[in-house]
Amino acid sequence: MRILERRESESKKTDMNDHEGLKAAMHAFVIDRIEDDNVIYDDNQKKLEEAISAYIRQYCRIHEINIGRDQFAKLEKQLLDEIVGYGPLQTLLDDPTINDILINGPRNIYIERAGVLSRADMRFLDNRHVLRVIRRMISPLGRRIDESSPIVDGRLGDGSRINAIVPPLALDGPCLSIRKFRKDPLTAEELLAGGSISREALDYLTNAVNNRRNMLISGATGSGKTTLLNVLSQYIPTTERIVTIEDAAELQLRNDHVVRLETRPENNEGVGEISARELVKNALRMRPDRIIVGESRGGEVLDVLQAMNTGHSGSMSTVHANSATDAITRLEMMVGMSGFKGSSELILKMIGSALDLIVHIGRKSDGHRCVLQIAELRLANKGVELNTLFTYDDVSKSLQAIDSNVVPLLDEEVTV
Repeated sequence: MRILERRESESKKTDMNDHEGLKAAMHAFVIDRIEDDNVIYDDNQKKLEEAISAYIRQYCRIHEINIGRDQFAKLEKQLLDEIVGYGPLQTLLDDPTINDILINGPRNIYIERAGVLSRADMRFLDNRHVLRVIRRMISPLGRRIDESSPIVDGRLGDGSRINAIVPPLALDGPCLSIRKFRKDPLTAEELLAGGSISREALDYLTNAVNNRRNMLISGATGSGKTTLLNVLSQYIPTTERIVTIEDAAELQLRNDHVVRLETRPENNEGVGEISARELVKNALRMRPDRIIVGESRGGEVLDVLQAMNTGHSGSMSTVHANSATDAITRLEMMVGMSGFKGSSELILKMIGSALDLIVHIGRKSDGHRCVLQIAELRLANKGVELNTLFTYDDVSKSLQAIDSNVVPLLDEEVTV
């Protein structure tokens, strides 16, 4: 009770015209009351809402504060979010139009809508407030974040991917990045309506998927690689068994026969890590018709390429790259990271024989995401060469076929 009396005394000094100050004082008051009453709510949110509303009224009576109905409702929601949700972020997380949430310390919060970044009109109280929300997010994952373990990756219950980094590595306070995902993945028709791909190119790619062509989708961070992979995966015949491998489960395949695997980071003791490469090797023992790797970023590339060459045609993956040509260079580099001792020429021939198509997707300066290039790979004397089939035309702002006859090329059956 002494703590309660001290906090009540301090709260009287708060400028009650300051919304943030009033909220902070009420937050301390409500938490103290909940602890003093020793009531167990057992995740009963309605019961907790009623209690918070009563405590706010009690606080206003004690301090003789008159607030309007709208401000009362706002304070009630914010305090509920603080106690059972994610503080100032809860409103942003609930907004389906927001794709990314970026927190650079307590006073700089940015959001991305339709590919465009803007500053959000909200903030945290201080660094401790940011850190408290981060810890609330990662606690169900069994992870911790502090000076000895200042970086953490994970995902929320709704599938949103999070990355947090705190001092001493982050100089301006705790930083948090949240990549949100739609509950209902984008459809092919939505991509067409938004101008992300042309009908001709989409028909070509869907034929490629049906005919079990191996495909790599390249692009920068946030360019829409996973979205396109989701769309194309819907054209995989339902009779086929698919195994997906991801660092954080983002793919939303609608096929019935899907086995979803996810890597596991090491625990706080530095053990227990399960890498993508281990999962790819295990997937080969699970009788998959196709293997989909959410993102190729390390030594698992060698095993994926070998799988594509040994009866798992129609497999797909994504890679970070600035162009289709750069994607080949990155694959070559990652095969080298796997410990493979072959020559550069041999690695390129392995890539050329495994992959059939590279689809490069990007984001224009206005935030619009679209397919920029579709190219097929061909074996050459000293490795592999790219043959561009579709390329983005800046004048017409659409994906154009280089050769008007490219679509029928995949209509014939492919022997596997």
